[in-house]
Amino acid sequence: MKLRVVELLLVTTLPALFLASGGVPPLRITIATLLGGTLAAGASNAFNMIIEVDSDRLMARTAKRPIVTGKVSETQAFIFASILTIISLTIFSIFTTLLATILTAAAIVFYVFGYTIGLKRRTSQNIVWGGIAGCMPVLIGWSAITNSLSLTAWLFFLVIFFWTPPHFWALAIKYRDDYAAAGIPMLPVVASINSVKKQMWFHTIGMVVTSLGVNWSANLPWWCWAVTVALAMGFGLGLLKIDGPDSNKAAAKLFQWSITYLSIFSLLLVLSAII
Repeated sequence: MKLRVVELLLVTTLPALFLASGGVPPLRITIATLLGGTLAAGASNAFNMIIEVDSDRLMARTAKRPIVTGKVSETQAFIFASILTIISLTIFSIFTTLLATILTAAAIVFYVFGYTIGLKRRTSQNIVWGGIAGCMPVLIGWSAITNSLSLTAWLFFLVIFFWTPPHFWALAIKYRDDYAAAGIPMLPVVASINSVKKQMWFHTIGMVVTSLGVNWSANLPWWCWAVTVALAMGFGLGLLKIDGPDSNKAAAKLFQWSITYLSIFSLLLVLSAII
């Protein structure tokens, strides 16, 4: 289920619930959304492992995944992922809204067919468009409360959309030899580090602008603006070091900082809704 990856999806779902509620969201809907979201993301990741079992064998980072090692068969994994999908959509349909249920189903389908099958091996921009699936928890969380989507929800969606490429490319710089061995055209595999850095800057600027847009749209207090700017400066400083003498080490630090950025920004949104 790649639960460490799922954690980040939950981190962005929770503030969407709080902002959509204008305070503390109903406990029943919160539990249902977080549980259903965990199962949906876990199902998507399990389907991903089935599809990519051959390439996972070629990468040191993924060589110990359960299907690769034979601890779980592809048939068992498919049954497991299918059951998770059914339970997830059932939870959303019973305890949240129709729109949240539809968006959850769309996220699973897009991650499996759009990203894993359609984009990942065909373009170096795979994570840019494939990352849309990772943005969906924001819309799912918002619609679970309101059964609709607002400007703030879409701006938060764009924050994750622009955040995803520099976050993932930082990891791909560190593991570019792995991706090259598996024949996956991640941007750091097929482009120079200077080109990668330029594209990371483009998305980072988009992330910062849309983060400030969320502050504006949600009418957040001044201290949220101040912390957002500080986070952006930290991200920029990390990005400046990417093409230095030890780009792998700098990329690893930026990857960790990107998680910090998203976690603290999400916490800001939660606090702003309850203070």
